[in-house]
This record gives sequence, C-alpha cells and structure tokens, in this order.
Amino acid sequence: MNIGIVGLGLIGGSLARTAKLHTSATVIGCDRDPQTIQQAILMGAIDREMAPGDIEQCDIVLVALYPEAIVRWITDHADQFRDDALVIDCGGVKQVICDRLVPLAKGRKWHFIGGHPMAGRERSGFKYARDDLFDHASMILTPVEEELPVLQRARDFFMDMGFRRVQFTTPRTHDEMIAYTSQLAHVVSSAYVKCPLAGQHKGFSAGSFADMTRVARLSEDMWTELFFDNREALLPEVDGLVARLTEYRDALRDGDQERMRQLLREGREIKERLEEGSQSQLQGIAPAETGQGALPLARVQGRR
Repeated sequence: MNIGIVGLGLIGGSLARTAKLHTSATVIGCDRDPQTIQQAILMGAIDREMAPGDIEQCDIVLVALYPEAIVRWITDHADQFRDDALVIDCGGVKQVICDRLVPLAKGRKWHFIGGHPMAGRERSGFKYARDDLFDHASMILTPVEEELPVLQRARDFFMDMGFRRVQFTTPRTHDEMIAYTSQLAHVVSSAYVKCPLAGQHKGFSAGSFADMTRVARLSEDMWTELFFDNREALLPEVDGLVARLTEYRDALRDGDQERMRQLLREGREIKERLEEGSQSQLQGIAPAETGQGALPLARVQGRR
C-alpha cells in the first residue's frame, strides 16, 4: 500500500511517522519546504518525496494543510488520484472544506472524506512531530455520500494507525463541537495570558497557570483562518462564555457569597458528571451516542 501525505507539519509529520511505525506501507511525502522533506527522509518518516506520477500510485492520500490550501491542493490534483483512492483531509474545520470538495469528488472514481485527528501540541512544525501523537486519540470522519464499505476501509486504516476510536459525524456537527472543545479554549488561553500580571507569575503559579496558558502558544495565521471559517459556530460559544463569566463577576461585585458558592457548585457538579461519564466509557458502559447527524457507525472503539 502507498500512502501519500501532503503537508509535513505537526499533524502531517506525525501521521507519516505513525504510518511508518504501525504499517508496512510506503509513505510518500509532500511539503513546500525542501528542508522539511529532507529531514523527514533522514528520520525515516517518509520513504521519498512525492514526485509527478506518484499521486496515481497512492491508495490513501492524507492532506494536512490549512483549510483553503486543502481545497486548492485537492482541486488542483482531482484528475490525478487513482481509482478507488481514499482522499482524506485533516483540517480543523469541516463544513467549508466538505461544501467544496464533496461536489468535486461526486461522479469521480476516488473517494473524499473529511477528517480531523483529535490530537495536537502547542508547537507546530515537523520537528515536533511524534509517532505516538495519536495514541488513545479520536479520528473524526465526516462523510457525506460515501458507501459503508468505503467508510469501513477508512475506519480500519485509522484503527491500524493506533487511534483509539473513529468517530463518524456530519461536517456541521463537527464544527459545532470543535467550536466549544477546541477553538473556544484557544480564545480563552490567548485572552488569559494577556493579563499584566502574567510576566510576574514565576513563584506564584503551579499547574493551573500552565494549563490555562498552554495553547496560547499557537500559530496566529492558522487559528485566525480556522476561527473565521467556523465563525458561525464559534461566535455563540464566545458570547455564552462571556455571559457565564459575567455571572461570576456580578457575584463578586455585589458581595453575594451565596451566589458565588452556587455557581462554583454547579461547575463542580458538571465536571464530576463528565468524569463519571468518561469512567463509564472506560468500563464499557455506553453513554448516549452522538446526537444530530450521527451515522450508524457513530463511535467505533477498537483494538490497540
């Protein structure tokens, strides 16, 4: 099997290293930076650089670029993919990508599936890529029109790569959830670290400060594109957080200790319920599956 990986940054580089670790496939890499290509070859992350004609030989093509670049690259190479090839993007938003690439793939003999590996680090670039980045992680796939055998093939591939589960959902549901679980956290971290006291934190901070500021070390170019590609879903999440923070602010301003106690208790109880749900999953007790837009293969947990 030949795997083509386009974009050898943190995600693409980690996918390449993981594929070399867990599969016997030939991994062919593509990146705009020649030094990254050479580094990837020297480290054994890829077998060779993608050359003209190699796309036609790839059974699976993973495209790990920014959203607009994903659309542009797949569009530019739409006539080069081999019959029955799986073409899977790894962008952080799905609706804007799938809206443009699903129609492109329709009627062709290769298959496009939107994807998002749920793993990352606060630093970017190939030098931070790891072959264990996706251990115990979820791979989200957002198929629109593909048949079950194609989805099973994609699912099996990512399970063999070491992912703990493959989650099937719709592009819209993905973007709504990611606005909360990922993008909002990056907004909060970036805003939090701007406090004038941040420069004086040494000696006064422990895990909480590190946790809150970790993802403030981001790529502003990539995250600006992601935020605006998902603006419709992210803006209500930011508004909701501002409203909830206002409740805490008002309790402090009004000297209302009982209200503050209630707010904190509510947060604690929600967190405890979330932890209980996670423990139930680990014990094999299945909580409610994904709601709107979930496919019959809503969550597939598999071997390691």
